[in-house]
Amino acid sequence: MKKALLLVAVFSLLITSCTKQFIEILPVDTITVDGLFKTDKDYQDAVVGIYGIYQDQYQNMYFFGDIRADDAWDELVKGTAGAVDNFTLANDDGLLITTWRNYFKAITRANTLLEKINIADAAVVTNKNRHIGEARFLRALAYFDLVRIFGDVPVVTKSLSIDESYKTPREKVDRIYDEVIIKDLLDAESKLPEKYTGTNVGRATKGAARALLAKVYMTRKDFVKAEAKLQEVTTMGYALLPNWTDLWDYTKNEHHSEYIYDIEYEQGLGGEGSVYTNRFTPKVTSMIAFYGIAGSVDDQNTPHQVLFDLFQAKDKRKDITASKGYTDATGKYIPLLVSSNNMSAYTRKYIMRITAANDSPANWKVIRYADVLLLLAEALNENGKTGSALPLLNQIRTRAGVDPYSTLTQAEMREKIALERRMELAFEGHRWFDLVRTGQAFPVMQKYGMKAHMVVFPVPFAQIQLINDRVIFSQNPGYD
Repeated sequence: MKKALLLVAVFSLLITSCTKQFIEILPVDTITVDGLFKTDKDYQDAVVGIYGIYQDQYQNMYFFGDIRADDAWDELVKGTAGAVDNFTLANDDGLLITTWRNYFKAITRANTLLEKINIADAAVVTNKNRHIGEARFLRALAYFDLVRIFGDVPVVTKSLSIDESYKTPREKVDRIYDEVIIKDLLDAESKLPEKYTGTNVGRATKGAARALLAKVYMTRKDFVKAEAKLQEVTTMGYALLPNWTDLWDYTKNEHHSEYIYDIEYEQGLGGEGSVYTNRFTPKVTSMIAFYGIAGSVDDQNTPHQVLFDLFQAKDKRKDITASKGYTDATGKYIPLLVSSNNMSAYTRKYIMRITAANDSPANWKVIRYADVLLLLAEALNENGKTGSALPLLNQIRTRAGVDPYSTLTQAEMREKIALERRMELAFEGHRWFDLVRTGQAFPVMQKYGMKAHMVVFPVPFAQIQLINDRVIFSQNPGYD
């Protein structure tokens, strides 16, 4: 029994549970699960239970997307953050175990819902297509993140017995893309609405499915399909906010014209807020008091000097993206002192007044329209349409208050797009994955301690031990 329960915990293949706001889904081998999946509301609650896992998981996405890369570093905290930064992360680190479990828990919840809804009466479950679309979008996102972090992982698209769980191998990344991620996103795209109203705002939309699918195509270097899908997104009514700084003003609605898909957080609901404000604020008493930040702060995710050096002085993004001080209520600029007690720089993208620790309203922006425009420019350029890519790149630059580019060669355009993605999307979890998908991770990061095999992270050692069959479940090369 103890071994069986451990297997369930690590794989998250048999037990699913929801956040406090929604139904509790019991183990799938009990009759109560069938009793819970009856009404449209039951399925809606179950879908929200999947979203809830992403609230937990994306609290740590900056480790993978930002600290691992060159624009951010771990200046003071050390521990897991330092190991991620320095490429010394042990294969039994809790970050890896938690990440593995969270994603497979999300996959399990999605699988359970999809199995039950398949036989549900559409006359009773009136939003059946939407529930399917959301579940498949969220399962695709889980697998997309998993393969980008770990490489080959098990493919689980149905409930498994304990015996089946022991025999489920790691599958090749290409198969996961072809048979799960792309199929799920195409189906989600066909079923999801373009927009929501009221309390449903924040759920996955048709635009989110299209944009994520385009990012999948970009990751696989299928630039023709990526271009076509990104062009579709540009016809859906999205637009850049006129003022870039409004993206980080949390007194305003985060579901604006540039929003495509966020991990949603809400302040004041008891555990529904995000941790980013507390984690990314320096331990400077006067700054904490000035911003009005409750609770302890963690000195994490420090902007690297190489990022500072990218920005022109007139770039409107500079001081919010990476700052070495703050301007107090009297208008006086207070620089951070270089000290062993606090980090020397910080990002202001997530800094705001909060009245309770780890209860920030700041969402994690998974996909926004600026990301789409830059991906489309990249796809066009790779497809030999450099002239068509230029206006898209210049839209981003013009909003930032910097001069547009004139004529560029294909090679120059490739370089400028990569540069613009760094400046536009810093601290939003993109840089590391951009480096990997463009083949630049090892050339750029070798001087920081990266070895060639470290384009993926190690699989949690506990999972290797649990399956105990290196033929079907081995460690990633270089991590044994």
